[in-house]
Amino acid sequence: MTSTPVIEGLFSEEGGVAKLLGSRCATCATPYFPSSGRCHNPDCDNSDMGEAGFGPAGTLWSYSVQNYPPPPPARYDEPYVPYALGVVDLDDGLRVVGRMLVDDVANLRAGQRVELVIAPLYHEEDGSEALSWMFQPT
Repeated sequence: MTSTPVIEGLFSEEGGVAKLLGSRCATCATPYFPSSGRCHNPDCDNSDMGEAGFGPAGTLWSYSVQNYPPPPPARYDEPYVPYALGVVDLDDGLRVVGRMLVDDVANLRAGQRVELVIAPLYHEEDGSEALSWMFQPT
């Protein structure tokens, strides 16, 4: 089975450790995901951008349940299964939104520790997987 990122260059999984690929300003330390070519912090006097990896550990700040299928061009496996979207504060200073990988959304709690993982978002007709970043409780 073939697995490919839903969008190239957004994440990696080297040595079994998932990371989001972005950038950080060396002057003011503002993180960006996806990567940005310049700093957008109005208080920063010198945009000095460098590559940065974020994750894998963080804290679930908030979440919501997607109870209905999203409109096109979003893709998902049939039959549609509701899922949770979480807002996660990664330990390296980035706040990011991602799908929560849980069996039961009733087990999610704001403030719980989570880990970044790379998992299938949907499957193509030929059986190949489209991968994306997600978070699971630790």
